[in-house]
Order: sequence, then C-alpha cells, then structure tokens
Amino acid sequence: MLLDRRIGSHTKTSGGLAKAALPYVDAAGSETLQVYVSNSRGWALPAGDPKQDTLFRDGCGEREIPAYIHASLLVNLGSPTGLTVERSVATLEHALLRGKAIGATAVVYHAGSSVDEAHAEKAMHQLHESLLPLLDRAATEGLPRLLVEPSAGGGRSLASKVQDLAAYLEAVERHPWLGVCFDTCHAWAAGHDLATPGGMTETLDALVEAAGPGRLQLVHANDSKDACGSTRDRHETIGKGTIGAAPFAELFAHPATAGVPIIVETPTVEHEGHAADIALLKNLRDSPAEEKAAQ
Repeated sequence: MLLDRRIGSHTKTSGGLAKAALPYVDAAGSETLQVYVSNSRGWALPAGDPKQDTLFRDGCGEREIPAYIHASLLVNLGSPTGLTVERSVATLEHALLRGKAIGATAVVYHAGSSVDEAHAEKAMHQLHESLLPLLDRAATEGLPRLLVEPSAGGGRSLASKVQDLAAYLEAVERHPWLGVCFDTCHAWAAGHDLATPGGMTETLDALVEAAGPGRLQLVHANDSKDACGSTRDRHETIGKGTIGAAPFAELFAHPATAGVPIIVETPTVEHEGHAADIALLKNLRDSPAEEKAAQ
C-alpha cells in the first residue's frame, strides 16, 4: 500500500501500546498514526513494554503505516527555568529512544517559548546548546528525526508564524535531522488566514520559503473553535470550525505536502470522530484536481 499524503489520527495507547492502538487504527481507517509514549502533561518517562513494542512495530509494518510520536506538551527548550530545559531534553531523548524501539519515523515537539521578553535572546542560544547535540546524536545513532511544531502564538513563542521557522532553524544551523510539523489550528490561531481562498497556499508557500524545500515532514490537520489570530489552541472537527473544510483541499493540492502524512487531532469519542474526519479528508485528497479547486 503506497499512498501519497497518508491520513490518520492521534491514537490512544492506554491499556497497552499495540493492544490499544492497532484496533483503533483499523476502526478509524488510519493510514498513519501518532501516539504519546509518556504522559502528555507530565515529566515521568516510562520504560515501555518490550512485548507491546514488538507487537506494535510488527503491526504497523504489516499494515504499512508509519508511526509518529508526540512528545510531552511540557517540553520547552526556551524556558528561563533551567530545570525545565533539562527535563525537556531528557523527555525528547526518551521519546527518540522509545521511537527507535517502536519503529517511529519522527518525534514531534512544540517550539516552546522564552516566557518573558528579557529572556528571548538567551532562549535562542540555549536552543542551540540543548537541541544541537540531541540532533547530532539522533543522526549518528539512526534515531527518529525531530519535528518542530510552531505554536498557536502568545507567550513569547520561539516560533508561531511559519516565517519564524527561519530563525528557529538557523539557531540549530539548519540541522538536517530537524524537520517541521505544520498544525493548521496553530497557524490559524497565530494569524495565518487559512479560510480565505488561497490562504492555505500562501501560508505553505511562506513555510517553504522560511524552512526550505523538503523540511515539512508532517501535518496536523485540525479545525479551530476560535477566530483567526486568537492565539487559542482549541481544536474542532474538520469543517465544523472557523477554518472550514475547503482550505484542506488547498493543502492536499500544494506540492509541499506531497508524500507528507496528515494526522488529525480533533475531538472524538473513541474512534468515531477521527474516523469521520479521516473519511472527509480522504475524500478531499482523492477528488480530481478540478474538484479540489471548487471545494
């Protein structure tokens, strides 16, 4: 099964990585998936279950679906608090090693924030000091890649607008092991007007200009509950939020997303909500080009 722009969802793992995730993938119609390997809002770093790791890795292989890890939402390499930076590095290291164990392609983490203006310059320096060795190690040891995800804005973010990626990548010498995860809800919240016809195309053009070709390696496809520029990260079902469904047709038509997997992180009860969003996005993806232009 060789697919362009695979579509899947963030997938539950409670009860056992393989035991929970693989049935979820099948029920939702996922062609790719994303999981947490530690508490999304905590610093604990569990070792994992080798049996479940093997079953998960083999199950993804049998289904020919790539897996991604989302690191803890607490990760902030720009923090003025030294302990937070230390824990962030340890969390990313843990996710990379767990990623190798389960056969993950990459680890997604949020760009982080300097928290206050006075710390902004130092934040970029500590980004260089803390992230560059981790990227070097991952490349040398064949660990998954890291993917930085720009934030929804606010709070002195190190990267929220896609144009901010240029300075972020320069801070780590544009290391080849660092890619980009583009979240549509975050971009909308940060002020990119994706809902206006051509807005998604313009935003992706700007991303490629800032980050460079081939740097976009994952998309989080989420609608939003809030207005453009709100800096609020509240996801909504595709087509039922303030972004709407039409911009996602533009996303599929853009050359920068060719071969890039799409993950939905929308509201759901069990797998049903994700299954509906995946089906909608598959329809947009698989429509003829002239139909995409009209949607």
